[in-house]
Order: sequence, then structure tokens, then C-alpha cells
Amino acid sequence: MKDINIFCFGFGQVAKNFIKKLNKEKFNIRLTTTSRKKTEKKKFDKINYTSFEFNENKFDSKIKERVINSDYILISIPPKNGKDLVLKNFSEVIENANVKWITYLSATSVYGDHKGNWVTETSNTKPSSPNGLDRLKAEKSWISLFNERQLPLQIFRLSGIYSNENNTLVRLKSGNVKIINKENHFFSRIHVEDIANILFNSLFTFKSGEVFNISDDMPASSKDVTLFGAKILGIEKPKTIEVQNIESDVLKSFYKDSKKVSNKKMKIFFNYNLKFPTYIEGLNYIRNNFF
Repeated sequence: MKDINIFCFGFGQVAKNFIKKLNKEKFNIRLTTTSRKKTEKKKFDKINYTSFEFNENKFDSKIKERVINSDYILISIPPKNGKDLVLKNFSEVIENANVKWITYLSATSVYGDHKGNWVTETSNTKPSSPNGLDRLKAEKSWISLFNERQLPLQIFRLSGIYSNENNTLVRLKSGNVKIINKENHFFSRIHVEDIANILFNSLFTFKSGEVFNISDDMPASSKDVTLFGAKILGIEKPKTIEVQNIESDVLKSFYKDSKKVSNKKMKIFFNYNLKFPTYIEGLNYIRNNFF
């Protein structure tokens, strides 16, 4: 059994699935996490761990000791008002930690709009959404720290995440989906289990200073995904609305960007074959096992 001492800034679906993967692979896990709630002892997947309070207003001072003694650090907390809270509060601690592996989870929103064309890790980053602007600013801060201190850092730019619990099929069943009519709108997605598997592979295949797109093989329009979901559920297709009639500002912002995210670097570097190469395999799996 291998030992791993890991600190997770944030403990959402990606971090949890990563820990599940480590547990499945019979790792002896010393886990520490953060939450916006008060510090408490908790249990996840039969693992006892401590979740320390950390938000934009305050943090538990014991975090520093845990970070400095950690071997692996996963950062999944998004920037807040243009600032990376982890760097703001713990950059000096991280610099002095004897850490082997730091992974910062970013997002493909940093690319902005590429009019439906393919983007790679070397493509221009020209975000227009608040999320994309904040993510890119945070990435640059982490890369600057890497350059100054030669930290063992990699950045994962995640495409739209779906899981067995959160996906188009669940939204279709609840009636909370509409088809948005917009030509040439492409976006990429990735099942959370594939993210966890790639994070696991990166423990053994790691190169500091690298950026990776984490995406499946087939970018598609939300319309195509929604229609496929309705088909395999055997329900009527949802109502179609024009993009200009979207009420949510967040959703409107999403439809401003169109791009296809290349995953070639990820697959080659980590020698990884996706469990769910496209939304077709992913949604069929969810339909067959959870509905």
C-alpha cells in the first residue's frame, strides 16, 4: 500500500472523485481539505479527515501547518473577485513546503471565443467572461510563482464537467432544459471520472510548468447533446428559444464563446485513453446505470 499526504483546497466533485480513485487504487491516504464552513472532523469514502475553514474573510491558522507538511496539493477553489484566495493567503507557505506535486484546476473559459475553431494549449487566451478573465489572471499568478520558485506545478484547463449525478439527463428529467438556437456554437466537456483518472496518472507522469486541456474527443453544440439525451430517455425534445431570449446572464455569457478544445497533448503525455471519449458514451453509461 502506498502512502499519500494530500491537501485539497476545496473539496468539490473533482477532488472527491480523485480521492475515490486513490482509495480504489489502495493508497493509504492522509487527507486534509478546506471548506467555507467551520473546521470539523469528517469522513469520506471510509477516510477520516479534517476539513478546515477557509473563505474570503478568514481561515483556520492550522491550515499552514498541514500545507507545509503535505506532499501533494490540489487547488480547485475558483478565483474570487479577480483574486486567487489560495495564493493571497498561502503563497509563502506553499513556497516553503516540501511538496512534490501541485495541480491548479483552471477552465477552458480562458480561451474566450474562437468562432468554433480548435484551440490547443498554445492558442491565444482572450477571455471575455468574468469567469474566464479571473481564471486567466489566477493562472498567470501561479505561473509567475512557478517561475520564481520553481514549484512542481501543473495547470489543468477543464472543459464543462458532467458526472453521474450532474448531467443533461438529470436536467431533462426535471424539465429544466431548453434548446438554445445558435448556429456554430461548439463547446467541449469531460466526465469527472476521466478528470480523476488523469490526475491519478499525473502522480507518476509529471512535468513542472505544463498546461493541459482536459477534454473529451468530441466538441458539440448543447443542442446536439440535449437532443441525444431526450432521445435515449424517450422523452419529447424541449422547447427551443433564440439565444437573444436567454434570461440568465451567466448562460448568455456562455453562448458568447464557441471553440473546440483539443485534448491531444493530454492523451499523449499521460498515455491515457478516455473512459468516456464523447458525450454519447458518457450519457449512455449514465442512462444504463443510474436511470
